[in-house]
This record gives sequence, structure tokens and C-alpha cells, in this order.
Amino acid sequence: MRTGQSGSQRPRKERKTNADMRRRQLVEATLSSIVRHGLARTTLATVAREAGLSQGVAVFYFETKQGLLTAALREIYRRYEANWMAALDAAGPRAEDRLLALLDADFRPEVCSRDALAVWYAFWGELKTTETYAEIAADFDARRFDALRGICRELVSGDADAGELAEWLDTFCDGYWQKLYLFPSAHGPEDGRRALRGLLARLLPDRGAFAARD
Repeated sequence: MRTGQSGSQRPRKERKTNADMRRRQLVEATLSSIVRHGLARTTLATVAREAGLSQGVAVFYFETKQGLLTAALREIYRRYEANWMAALDAAGPRAEDRLLALLDADFRPEVCSRDALAVWYAFWGELKTTETYAEIAADFDARRFDALRGICRELVSGDADAGELAEWLDTFCDGYWQKLYLFPSAHGPEDGRRALRGLLARLLPDRGAFAARD
């Protein structure tokens, strides 16, 4: 049988590559649609328009709007996790440096730009009513909190104190994201970084490394 380079007879690897590209294209279009239209008004049709594809292509790869939205949520969490893990990998062995790197990563434009925050808050508003979203968020959030608490254990004595410190720092980052989202003209990522250093200097006054930072 002849094996040409078009249609269903293309090599399997090429077909998979093209399929992966289409899925990525549709997920990116879903994120753009959420920014433009919000979660409720994002549909297969709005996503297809954003992607420059037919609605049938969106249905073929994801079947439903819910399938697209779930894939989009996984993708923003995947990027968020890759962001903080890369920051940790580059931070070196000192606990102070790793703690600052992990928390600083929350203020990188890849994860807290205006568009990114619009997507985050759109999904977070649905966590209580959409079990799938809640499960995805819990899975990714647990890994980050475990990493944060592990570093805190190196800086304070006792699991309870480490857990409490990690909770405070996590809550600070969440709260500052809210400032960035609601009042973008008054607060920026650099303000968040400065406030973070001030908080660390007060919570861990015996760690001069935090007070010495710019």
C-alpha cells in the first residue's frame, strides 16, 4: 500500500505532532477567550474564532466546552509549577535563597500579568461549584505548599511553626495577587517583591539575608 504524506496516511509521528500543535493552539485560544469574554461566555465558538479554526476542530479535540476549560486550567497550573520549580533549581543550596526564589516567582510576568490574573480569578470563582477544577487546583497547590513548608522547616524549629510560617507567606502572596488584579494602576509586581522582603525581614529577623535585599 502506498504511504503518502497527506491525509490519514501521514506518518504517525507527524500526525501526533500536528494533533499536539492543534491542542496547544486551542488551549491558548481558550485562555485568550477567557480574558476577552470571561469564563461563562467562553464557548467552543469563541475559542474557535480565537484560534482561527473551525468549531468542528475544537469539538474533535476536546468534545465540549468543559473539556477545553479543564485543559486550560491544567495548562496555567502547569506553567505556574514550572515557573516556581525553575526558580528553586536556580536558587542554590541556602534555605534563605530558595525561600525568596520560590516566593519571588509568584511575581514574574509569566504567572501574574494582567491577563494571567484575569484567567486565575475566573477559574478560582468556580472552584466551589466545579469539582474537577477544585481537584486540579488542590493537586498543584499541595505540591507547592509542600515545597514551601519544607524550606520553612530549615529556617524555624518545629513542624507547627514551619507550617504556620508557610501559611502566612502563602496568604501574603494570594493577597498581593488580589491587589494586582483589582488595583493594577496602584500596585505592580515590584511592589509585591518589596513588600515580600519587608515581611520576611520581620517574620525572620535573625536572618539578615532578607533585610539586606533590595
